[in-house]
Amino acid sequence: MKACLLIIDPQRDFCHPDGSLFVPGADQDVIRLGAMIDRVGSKLDKIHVTLDSHHRLHVANPIFWRNAAGERPLPFTIITREDVRDGAWMPFDPSLHARVLDYTEQLERNGRYRLCIWPEHCLIGTLGHTVADPVCQALLKWEDRPAVVNWLTKGSNIQTEHYSAIQADVPDPTDPQTWLNAILLDDLQSFDVIGFTGEALSHCVANTARDFVANLSAETIRKIHLITDCCSSVSGFEENADAFVSDMKVLCTSAEFLR
Repeated sequence: MKACLLIIDPQRDFCHPDGSLFVPGADQDVIRLGAMIDRVGSKLDKIHVTLDSHHRLHVANPIFWRNAAGERPLPFTIITREDVRDGAWMPFDPSLHARVLDYTEQLERNGRYRLCIWPEHCLIGTLGHTVADPVCQALLKWEDRPAVVNWLTKGSNIQTEHYSAIQADVPDPTDPQTWLNAILLDDLQSFDVIGFTGEALSHCVANTARDFVANLSAETIRKIHLITDCCSSVSGFEENADAFVSDMKVLCTSAEFLR
């Protein structure tokens, strides 16, 4: 039996209490996840890990936007298509107006999320971008087999969010890194068991799962085990998580996975 593990964004900014976008419960998630990797590591043929990887200048960060008074939006501000159209919020560069108007319209058409302004997080090169220590140490130990973790970065295109490991929320036709990750999808289909977990359950885990459903066969989807005690939700977005968890075919805890 071939088994793999896909971990979404187990990074310090999400998983440490002093992280800039700490997800309540994630500090304990990564302890359980690290222990699970130590327990089942010999049974795992492959581990994929995604890393949220942002620049400060990004469409979902305050620095990108201004209002008529020149003020930046506060974190967790929601910017709608109407806000852009009416000039309530404007991009720092006026030449991007048509682009962000189209972007916010496409987000709303997708029906997943409107544009949320986040605290700056997982900035490339910062401490918050690094993997939380319990998971980092477990991955290093697993590589001692020897083996190689497959690291996947997402989010460095400044004009689109990239919650899902499979594709950006609004793919940029000029940037292949935002397109459908067919290589990852093909690889997942080669395994008999796929463990799936990470941060945050309400956003990056949920969107990845939705893209699984849209792009994988029913047979492969039945192989995916959502490890429920190693992922938590952003405060205030718990309903997003509940809606997608109810659609998952196989749920398990870290103690149950590959037992």
